[in-house]
Formats: sequence, structure tokens, C-alpha cells
Amino acid sequence: FLCEPGLPPGQIIGGYEAKPHSRPYMAYLRVEHDKKIFQCGGFLVKRKFVLTAAHCQGDNINVTLGAQNIKQQEPSQQVIPVRRQIPHPEFNQKTLKNDIMLLQGDSGGPLVCGKEAQGIVSWGSKDGTPPAVYTRVSPFRPWIQETMDKV
Repeated sequence: FLCEPGLPPGQIIGGYEAKPHSRPYMAYLRVEHDKKIFQCGGFLVKRKFVLTAAHCQGDNINVTLGAQNIKQQEPSQQVIPVRRQIPHPEFNQKTLKNDIMLLQGDSGGPLVCGKEAQGIVSWGSKDGTPPAVYTRVSPFRPWIQETMDKV
């Protein structure tokens, strides 16, 4: 993974822009916490459930689905308030161990390989340049399924 000097933060090297609306499972989270606003990514794992990082907890979260460009209003966008945040019971905020959370809506970006979610961004540089650390999803599948089945 190479970065060219002078590229703006968030620039993707060697990638391509996805075909509009070809990733309907992608979620944008607008998180309010302690009077501050920040953003997280996530993805829809089941109707009414979004999987994201546990460090994305907040006082108020809205999930946007169906957006190609979050900075523009699009007819396909749905903004859903989060009713319940379910962080992994063993999440450690200092070490970011078990940095995974389900968000239940009334209706935080995955690492996708071969059309299957492999990870959730856990941490990295604030300007979006590599490296980034991901929480692997597969070990949490039993917890994810069990938690969704209980609710």
C-alpha cells in the first residue's frame, strides 16, 4: 500500500469508486457524544441491525443508509435513529480489545473481501492515511447472531 506525497487525506490509491448504490449495506453513522459530533462507518448485517466499532458509542446516533455521497441529499437515503447500542460485553476502551458493537435502529466501514465482511475499522490515523487496524469479524459471529436473536 503506497501513498504518494501531496495527495489529500482519504485519497484511495489503486482503488476505484463503487458503482452508485451497488453497496446498499454500507452505513454512515453520525455520532453525538459529549456535545461533539464525529463519524463512523458500519454495515447492515440484518434488518434493523448495523455492525460497527464499539468506540463509536455516543449519546445520540443516526444511521444513514442508501447514500452514494453523504454530503448530498439523495432520494435513496434513509436516516434512522439508533434505538439501542449493544457493545461487546468485553470491550476495553483503553486497549480497544473487542472493539465491536451492534446498533439497533427503528428500521461504525467494513473491510470487505470477496463480498464478505472481514473486519471493522478499529483505529488508525485521524487523517485517514495508513496503517489502519481492523477488528476481525469472524470470531464474533456467534456473539452477533446470539445478540440479534435475543432482541
